Amino acid sequence: MASSRPLLRTARQLTTSQFRHISTTPSPPSPPPDLNTPPPPPKKKLKPLTPQQSSLLSSFLRVNQAGELAATLIYTAQTPPILAREPHLRPLMKHMYDQEADHLRVFNSLIATHRVRPTALYPLWSVLATGLGWSTAVMGKEAAMACTEAVETEIGGHYNAQIRKLLEMVTEWEREGYDVGEEFTELIKTLRRIRDEELEHLDHAVEHDAQKAEPHWLLTGVIRAGCRGAIWVSERV
Repeated sequence: MASSRPLLRTARQLTTSQFRHISTTPSPPSPPPDLNTPPPPPKKKLKPLTPQQSSLLSSFLRVNQAGELAATLIYTAQTPPILAREPHLRPLMKHMYDQEADHLRVFNSLIATHRVRPTALYPLWSVLATGLGWSTAVMGKEAAMACTEAVETEIGGHYNAQIRKLLEMVTEWEREGYDVGEEFTELIKTLRRIRDEELEHLDHAVEHDAQKAEPHWLLTGVIRAGCRGAIWVSERV
């Protein structure tokens, strides 16, 4: 029995020595904070749209889609009669049509993304736009360009009114301490780009004798009145 005590004592000493060694082993130091790393940006504080604002934006997308559809159909109907007499206008007609087709793609995408109901009068506007394009082109290049002048005058003003309204919303949000979402900012930028391209078409029309159409005041007056009526209805129906 006596011979086992040194063995037990040795075992206890070894165990104690092991734990002492483990407990006194220093842990690796934590890396110092990187003072050059910028803090994460604060989360954006966005204000939800009110029902009235949501309805307004839906009406904007709905009427813009209808208007761009009408524009593509006007140019589609105008192009063959005009080029039959004025083949040198092919690059201009293609350029204006291509821009309108791009505008329509933009609003088709926005309508789908935001699940906005298109205007119920889509078929009617399609027929009227095609008829307007063909009839003014048959009257001659000047009448076709007067049609573009009238339509783009109304559309340019229409986009300007939308942009002003959206900027008023932005000003109100910023005054209340809210940020403006990237999607909203992109929408304003898109509307500005499309407005500028529409006004470019207006300039092209004037440069190509739109104001020589007879009777210019009557032709443009009727078309502008029709555009205003179509805009008003498409925003609501």
